[in-house]
Amino acid sequence: MEGVTTPDFRGLVLSRNSSDCLGGATTEFVRVVDAAIPVAPLEKALGCASKAFGRPVGLQIMGSNLEAMAETAVNAAEAGAPFVDINFGCPAKGALRGMAGSSTLDDPRRVFALVDACARAMAGGSVPLTAKIRAGGEDDTLLEDLAQAAEDGGASLLTVHCRTRKEAYRDTADWNRLYRAVQSVQIPVCGNGGMDTAADMDQMMAETGCRYAMIGRAALGNPWVFSGHRASPREAADFLLEYAQMTSGSQTKQSRLKQLLACWTAGGPEVAGLLGTHRRPWLRVNDDAHLRACLDAAGDLHPSPLALPPQKQPSTQMRPI
Repeated sequence: MEGVTTPDFRGLVLSRNSSDCLGGATTEFVRVVDAAIPVAPLEKALGCASKAFGRPVGLQIMGSNLEAMAETAVNAAEAGAPFVDINFGCPAKGALRGMAGSSTLDDPRRVFALVDACARAMAGGSVPLTAKIRAGGEDDTLLEDLAQAAEDGGASLLTVHCRTRKEAYRDTADWNRLYRAVQSVQIPVCGNGGMDTAADMDQMMAETGCRYAMIGRAALGNPWVFSGHRASPREAADFLLEYAQMTSGSQTKQSRLKQLLACWTAGGPEVAGLLGTHRRPWLRVNDDAHLRACLDAAGDLHPSPLALPPQKQPSTQMRPI
């Protein structure tokens, strides 16, 4: 979810799901290396969704330096984060090289040390500390130890992604691991992984005893996944148009819109089929206005496949996509 769950995207998703089906969100992880992250950039990462929609948007941090992580956690609370979450689940190579994210899953003592350092630094405050882990590193043999390490360190809630680091984002997901995590700790557990619909969330919680459910990647293709609302083609196109407007004028931000287009399913089979059939031309569009015109046309559900109008040839100085 790195680079996607920006304040803009979170605000759009929260605005389309009521509080009874989407109770909150977290930022994309803020990477902490050798020095603590100051308050100002943490405020920027949070955005204003918590105040605008009356639901908590926690600030997630990831790193391996105990002192820097602890100070960043304190700064996050000062920045207005309603809760601070530590990421122990990211399987990206960059996180592994920095001995952060899911690299910690091979040693529960490291999970404990990081949670404990942040909890001690935040002691006396009113902002809860939470943690997110995977079911393990190479396998799930340490799952219970990892969950207990987070609890013993001071986490007040634990999110568990039911895949291991090695499994990354494979299609298969073992919810029995979530049940094992629930049985091993006293704090509430939030289940993550293998859910693509609102019905999946209900089923997962019923089968595992998890108190909460977290969805990440499925929301990229369908922001209404939390409520089960079947968005109309117009609603789906309007979401993308609003996001396009927010991200216009930047090649980097435009690529984020294309990340959504690459996996978009909302709006029914007609819109999904339209995008699927002509996905490559869509992803090659470089002009903001042209792309928004195409999205607007998709919302009107042309009965025949959308013909992307010819666009100007990009300058030779433009970076290819």
